[in-house]
Amino acid sequence: MKKKQELSWILYDVGNSAFATTIMAAVLPVFYYDVAAKGLDESLAASYWGYSQSLAVLIVAILAPVLGAISDFSAAKKKFLMFFAFMGMIASVLLAFVGEGDYLLASLLLILGTIGFSGGNAFYDAFLPEVADEENIDKVSSFGFAFGYIGGGILLAVNLLMILKYEWFGLPDTVAGTQLAFISVGIWWLIFSIPLFKNIKEEKKQKIERNHSYVRVGFRRVGMTFKEIKKYKQLLLFLAAYWLYNDGISTIIKMATIYGRDIGIDSNSLIIALLITQFVGIPCTFFFGYLAGKITAKKALTISLYVYLGIVALGYFMTSALHFYLLAICVGLVQGGAQSLSRSIYGKMVPADRHAEFFGFYGISAKFSAIFGPFAFAIVGQLTGSSRLGILSLIVFFIAGIVLLKFVDVNKGREEAREQTDAAHKTVIKT
Repeated sequence: MKKKQELSWILYDVGNSAFATTIMAAVLPVFYYDVAAKGLDESLAASYWGYSQSLAVLIVAILAPVLGAISDFSAAKKKFLMFFAFMGMIASVLLAFVGEGDYLLASLLLILGTIGFSGGNAFYDAFLPEVADEENIDKVSSFGFAFGYIGGGILLAVNLLMILKYEWFGLPDTVAGTQLAFISVGIWWLIFSIPLFKNIKEEKKQKIERNHSYVRVGFRRVGMTFKEIKKYKQLLLFLAAYWLYNDGISTIIKMATIYGRDIGIDSNSLIIALLITQFVGIPCTFFFGYLAGKITAKKALTISLYVYLGIVALGYFMTSALHFYLLAICVGLVQGGAQSLSRSIYGKMVPADRHAEFFGFYGISAKFSAIFGPFAFAIVGQLTGSSRLGILSLIVFFIAGIVLLKFVDVNKGREEAREQTDAAHKTVIKT
């Protein structure tokens, strides 16, 4: 049964990764720049994309901890996951109706889709400690990202054919191919979500009487989480490091394609490069799961962050499609490893009976940190007329994140979580 639940959990990543690759990273940024924002100044198109990304994650950041706390109270993680997943699927399909000059509609659907994708992931991540045993959590988390690369990569390859060889699909032009690609994302996401919706059950919890609405309960729980998390010193220190380096990682993911387009790299080369990232990422994410078992997850994560410093430098000096291909290979080497190990390290230090609540806090950490990178990229690009200085600023986030991560003691964090859980149980028994 455990293996079936693990596989179902992993398959969801296969499905929703199509949104991350086709919508967020590869196809929509080019479509936004060339079609939806047609008529706008080129630097404004890149900036508007950055502002749209920042607004989307700001909304998710505000929602995530509240929803996480509510789901713990009501044991409704699965219901919330389904709600947000369907929001993302529908927004993906509706992008097919975006035409020339419809950048406002494109931004709105991007925001809704990102809310669905990221909001769903807050509850998806919270299932990880429930579907995986403690000794397998690094492996299962890495497998989720690795198979996500496979799923996102396969559909991205098909989407690339739809755009470049649109006549094979009976389509009139590349715009129609792109619009069909958006529809395929929603369908793909739905198909691979079905096993999770069917096979993963909520952990049974004792029913708690409530005298207030879920919204009020949610906000009260969030307030408690902010107070309680101070007791988990190692977890809080890790979150501070994560806030910083995740800002750099998420900005590279979201802005790389439109940045490449802004400095003159053709759209086909950009999409091919993102496809390279996907398939390089498959074995490398598995490798980082293996490496974590050999040298610890923290050391493996630190290695990936040093590679990101080199990626930022290459991005600043990049001038050709060949450079972008090299950048794509480098990102593929470490992206999945950095994300999966961050999630599993955090999962090890979370109290056993408060998964959704604390992963909701993890969600707000990821989302709030992800606001500033795209915003900095956008504002620097708009003020200077050059995107290169914006990309260079990311080096600060990675250096600061590496320094803080050095002081995190994961084993001590585990002990802090156990001590707090035991103390809470003793209090309940005495009461």
